[in-house]
Amino acid sequence: MNVELQRVAPAEIEARSMELIAQELGERTFPTEQLPVIKRVIHTTADFDYADNLVFSEGAVPKGIAAMKGGCTIVTDTQMAWSGINKRVLEKFGGKAVCFMSDPDVAAEARARGVTRAAVSMERAAGLSGPVIFALGNAPTALVRVCRLIDEVALAPALVIGAPVGFVNVVESKELLLGLDVPYIVARGRKGGSNVAAAVCNALLYLASGNVRE
Repeated sequence: MNVELQRVAPAEIEARSMELIAQELGERTFPTEQLPVIKRVIHTTADFDYADNLVFSEGAVPKGIAAMKGGCTIVTDTQMAWSGINKRVLEKFGGKAVCFMSDPDVAAEARARGVTRAAVSMERAAGLSGPVIFALGNAPTALVRVCRLIDEVALAPALVIGAPVGFVNVVESKELLLGLDVPYIVARGRKGGSNVAAAVCNALLYLASGNVRE
């Protein structure tokens, strides 16, 4: 099998990828602050549908950047999303990323109440101090619980990244978030994933640090 590969130095692969993404987007235009987020998600997924699927509330990107610079806590609904966030950059701002999904007491409470660990994890996160960003890429029950907490107890997250993936209650959970008056970035429709949630976080971190990495 004769396949000719491009010779690209490891350090140049990301830059070249971003160039190819820009070429494929062609003449399409996006708000300046949103474009790095869109490109980062496409880079992570190789899926150009996100150029249309990502929905931003007004000022979501600058508000997310401000939270990053303010040493926010990023709450994820999977260890995978937690692992994908660039914690080295986040920690430079005094921030941290947490995931309560594997905590034994969370699992025990979820079993006792007959609810998901994701829902209990979000309730745990609601008690955190300082600015909080919810980066949700897996469980629609996590996103629904966050939305209920916003509505019922005036939870005020700095940003909600709504990117659960799948078929059951996924679209509905995202539409619930879109109806709330909070900063959000939503991967509308069925698509999403932990990698998408982490990619949005990383795009905001790079913007906060002045390293857009386009």
